[in-house]
Amino acid sequence: MAMKQLKFNSKTIHGGQQPDKAYGAVMTPIYQTSTFAQTTPGGHQGFAYSRSANPTRTALENALASIENGVYGLAYASGLAAIDGVIKLFAPGDEVVCTGDIYGGSYRLFKRVFEKYGIIFHFVDMQSPEGLRQYINANTKMFWVETPTNPMMNIVDIKAVAKIAKEHKVLLAVDNTFATPYLQQPLDLGADIVMHSATKYLGGHSDVVAGAVVVKDKALADQLYFIQNASGAVCGPMDSFLVLRGIKTLHVRMQRHCENGKAIANYLAQHPKIDKVYWPGFENHPNHKVAKEQMKGFGGMISFIPKGNEMKDAIQIIEKLKLFTLAESLGGVESLVGHPASMSHAGIPKEEREKSGVLDTLIRLSVGIEDQEDLIADLQQALK
Repeated sequence: MAMKQLKFNSKTIHGGQQPDKAYGAVMTPIYQTSTFAQTTPGGHQGFAYSRSANPTRTALENALASIENGVYGLAYASGLAAIDGVIKLFAPGDEVVCTGDIYGGSYRLFKRVFEKYGIIFHFVDMQSPEGLRQYINANTKMFWVETPTNPMMNIVDIKAVAKIAKEHKVLLAVDNTFATPYLQQPLDLGADIVMHSATKYLGGHSDVVAGAVVVKDKALADQLYFIQNASGAVCGPMDSFLVLRGIKTLHVRMQRHCENGKAIANYLAQHPKIDKVYWPGFENHPNHKVAKEQMKGFGGMISFIPKGNEMKDAIQIIEKLKLFTLAESLGGVESLVGHPASMSHAGIPKEEREKSGVLDTLIRLSVGIEDQEDLIADLQQALK
């Protein structure tokens, strides 16, 4: 059976993969080498120097392209290195329109690094795509979409934004980190570029830092590859191996993340000490209908605000949790809790954070794959 005909669960294991040519190893070996022997200058077997290409990284890139229904995959040293590579497509004076409540690291990179070089960023509410039109002008080169958003769990209609992007010949890039290709495939919905912090769900075990970009267009892939090779922001062979291994269980992990996420979102929603819960699976979520159409499930990311208007109320709950570990990051097999205002979104000025709902009292959960009864019991004791 041709690889492109495989269903998603089979693609996570076999997509873009084949036994190693040297000895038939079923799992891609870790080619921990910086350079490769040549028989004559330029005479090599497709690999000359590991910044430009490495067999372990190539295997990962093939897998990434397969699970995102793309053609070309690129593996980076981190999610931010991947975003950096995409923004380097542009020149001074170019404009990028971004989802308003994006990950703090993306905001910091856009505002504090790239704006110095004359690239202009507009942060807008994309929950109603028609509102985008007022920001489009002759210099607009890209829409940068995050959906679900981090940490407010807002949903952006990828298909509707893609339609506007194509009308105006603007690129559409989607950060698919929260949803993963198991739940959502932006390229099929009209996006030109899909990006991941592979550190999160793709790696899935909190043991690697990596990034990914997948595209269908060869000219775009060539530009991105040139930038990556010239800048050197590549994923090393060991990290590539770990992400590749993580991808092989993505489908089974995401099923459990979704089951547990649903149980915990519903538990929190009915708890008397909780003021608000943000999760796209609720029917009263502003864009629940869109989420239902473009996603296969609603994932394991949940944000909530406890009753009480002071940060200490949130901190007290966070510090009392035992099974949920207080740590940066998300998407691993273990459940994590974070305080966006002082952790993932600390790089965004307070007034900007609060405009998008990231209050000092907001708590973010990355729900793992433990027994949901144990996770609920942990929340129960922390909320007492």
